[in-house]
Amino acid sequence: MSTVLQVNERTFATDEVLSLLTQYQLVPQLVREMVIDKAIADIECTPEETKLACQLLAKEYQLSCAQILKEWLQKNGMEFQQFETIAVRRLKLEKFKHMKWGSDIESYFLQRKPMLNRVVFSLLRTSNLDIAQELCFRLQEKEESFAQLARKYTEGPEAETDGLVGPVELQTIYPSLAKILSSIQPQQLSPPIQIDKWIVIVRLEKLLVAKLDRPMRQRLLNELFHRWLQEQLTAINWQIFQEC
Repeated sequence: MSTVLQVNERTFATDEVLSLLTQYQLVPQLVREMVIDKAIADIECTPEETKLACQLLAKEYQLSCAQILKEWLQKNGMEFQQFETIAVRRLKLEKFKHMKWGSDIESYFLQRKPMLNRVVFSLLRTSNLDIAQELCFRLQEKEESFAQLARKYTEGPEAETDGLVGPVELQTIYPSLAKILSSIQPQQLSPPIQIDKWIVIVRLEKLLVAKLDRPMRQRLLNELFHRWLQEQLTAINWQIFQEC
């Protein structure tokens, strides 16, 4: 059986490589990359784009000059052509994302915006309903500040921040709590509500509205790409056959 891989002094035959790919759960990653290669196969890059892609990849790896790049390539057993192939592949993938979903980003952003908004809020939680009602009364009557009551009574880690939480995206918060925060105005206090084992009191301090800037565009493009990729992978049937 012929050798297809050598690592230092050790050699591996085809069936051993296939076994290792399975053992280390690398086959799904390989299939993933093959799906991407097929998707970007017909995308072209100009010489100028190729040069820029290489420069960006070198910058990412902190390869600040030609000599450092040369030394890095030697250290990693790589030819410049291979480095260029990696850089161009990344560029083609970004082009693919923009070609496929670029025109849909605005509508997708509007759809996702409610959960992309960030909030800063004050939180009190207790397992005792009577205590929660008493604390809510004190807050309404301004007998004590939220921070004072949080330090004394809240039973969660927010006690260490005077009850203050955030800024956090609404989509990262427990759904019931996110729904409350989405329905009240800044500085508005919510009455006690039970969430799981806790009786919770929240006050929205600040609403930070999501904006469709460049980082957000890239984030949403990546979301749509990963959703598409997962659909492609789910539809693929792959199987490893080992020689007898």
